[in-house]
Amino acid sequence: MSHTTKNKLPFYIGIPVILLFIFIRFGLYYLKSGGFSGLSMLLPILLLSFILFALSTSAFLAAWVYQDCKTRSGDPALWAIIVFIATPFIGLLTYFLHRSEIKTPCPVCRHQISIKANYCENCGTPIKKEEPTIMTKHQTHHLPLIIAGAISMVLMLLSLTSFIASAATGTGINTDITSNDRVWNLGAISMNYNTYQDNIWKLDFKSATQGFVKEQNMTITDADTQLLYANISCDTIPEGATLILWLVQDDTAKSINVTTLPAPLEYPLTDFKNGPLHVRLQINGVENTISEIQIHPKTP
Repeated sequence: MSHTTKNKLPFYIGIPVILLFIFIRFGLYYLKSGGFSGLSMLLPILLLSFILFALSTSAFLAAWVYQDCKTRSGDPALWAIIVFIATPFIGLLTYFLHRSEIKTPCPVCRHQISIKANYCENCGTPIKKEEPTIMTKHQTHHLPLIIAGAISMVLMLLSLTSFIASAATGTGINTDITSNDRVWNLGAISMNYNTYQDNIWKLDFKSATQGFVKEQNMTITDADTQLLYANISCDTIPEGATLILWLVQDDTAKSINVTTLPAPLEYPLTDFKNGPLHVRLQINGVENTISEIQIHPKTP
């Protein structure tokens, strides 16, 4: 294997591994979230395109830095890794701030000297100038990598802009709380924890944007003998704030105001059938809330 091939081996192996990791992450998210229900496929495609073009931009510019640094007798592998990991913008800025001068070997002692030097600082040999030819060669080296990086960057920005525009306008995003599909939020929530273990959903949050919806899919095994248990306390309730519990299954949607529960709620499930049940909390201004929700048999 040639020395050049060995130097490029990390790129040949590393980039496919990173792309494979991204596809695996998307696949795991798809399985964990039950797919992209309630979300137009355009959005995940745009997001995936943004990630892929961002990686392509980093890869092309890192490859250019690798070649450029090698001509300057630097550490090409190190700088290529820095540019790839630190994003092209920060990485390239850092590289250009530390970019070493182009050097060439002395024709007599082979010591690396500046192409602008008039004599070798090691042996004193006068250097014949060929600056125009050398500078022209180095100014245009590996131009295809720069062009490919620029094209990838433009496509990355277009994908990101389209994703943000679609998300901001709600295009292709299900926000209907009575829908049997997954509900997607355009806001944010500040949580302490959100867990679902042993069929018990525990949610502890500080605050959320108006109308934010947290949901958990549960399963009814016997609608006639089971009920939904909810122990919820809202520590901070500004004027007009509410917390609404929604139970949604197919065309059936029930809502319960759980803002100020005097005691834990025990809600019968006879209006529903056995199978999956969407349990949702619609947060309308309440803060510092702790909730524990589960489906269990009725007590005798």
